[in-house]
Amino acid sequence: MSTTTATTDLPLPNRPTEAPLYHRLARRLEEYGRLARFDRPIGTWLLLWPALWALWIAGTGRPDQKVLIVFALGVVVMRAAGCIINDFADRDIDCHVKRTRERPLAARRVSPTEALVLFALLGALALWLVTRLDAFTVKLALIGAALTVSYPFVKRIFPLPQLYLGISFGGWSVLMAFAAQRGSLPRVAWVLYIAAVIWAAVYDTIYAMVDREDDLTIGVKSSAILFADMDRVLIGALQAMMLLALVLAGRDMNFGGWYYAGLAAAGLLFLYQQWLIRAREPAACLRAFLNNNYVGIAIFTGILLQYVYTR
Repeated sequence: MSTTTATTDLPLPNRPTEAPLYHRLARRLEEYGRLARFDRPIGTWLLLWPALWALWIAGTGRPDQKVLIVFALGVVVMRAAGCIINDFADRDIDCHVKRTRERPLAARRVSPTEALVLFALLGALALWLVTRLDAFTVKLALIGAALTVSYPFVKRIFPLPQLYLGISFGGWSVLMAFAAQRGSLPRVAWVLYIAAVIWAAVYDTIYAMVDREDDLTIGVKSSAILFADMDRVLIGALQAMMLLALVLAGRDMNFGGWYYAGLAAAGLLFLYQQWLIRAREPAACLRAFLNNNYVGIAIFTGILLQYVYTR
């Protein structure tokens, strides 16, 4: 047998093959989706519920169709943009926290430049959406956007970042909803805004309880750390204040039984959350945080039924 023949008959070494282009694109899109938290829609729902409360009240049970669509899409887009800028600011911190170390930026699967480009694209889309509405709403949206972008940096120095989250992001859509529907900000709009701000502080403090040990090690500020062993008591006080604000809003609107039944259901859910966080066990605290979606549903259902059965 010749040398040439023998060499030809030998098996070829295994060489790594590059994945097809569409596979690589699919993986990038998947990472971008994770960066924008599209795989974890709970945050979108928690931001959407106060907007829906406000849209139904400002629209006396029949919000304008265009306004409703713009707000629904806007919440999705702005929540995604907010997550991206937050992860960009925290990319060197998240890698030290068990719950967040696999986020695309923290795990270095997405570059900071990619994140900023995606943030800019989502910001442009959000701007296009809000410009479908009136000038007053656009002005409020620009203020809200500035507050949202500032949140990841303010939380480094502010001892109650969960409260600032509510002020800047969690409740701002309430004011925008009244501006878009009524062209003004009546007293009930501010009361609902206060309720939404307090609610964001509640659920995000519970969320911060999940990471408290890691945050203490790293030196990250949170209301869960500031509240320390008074966390459950202070969360309970905030839950009561949020319900009281909603009662005041209901009185201002002359609401009846359906609305207050929704608030009662929300109150029972808050009691359940208190039971879940009683031992401050991270997995149970996460369940309590997720349970807030049902709080939003209960309140919205009460508002919805109030208008359906009192026409």
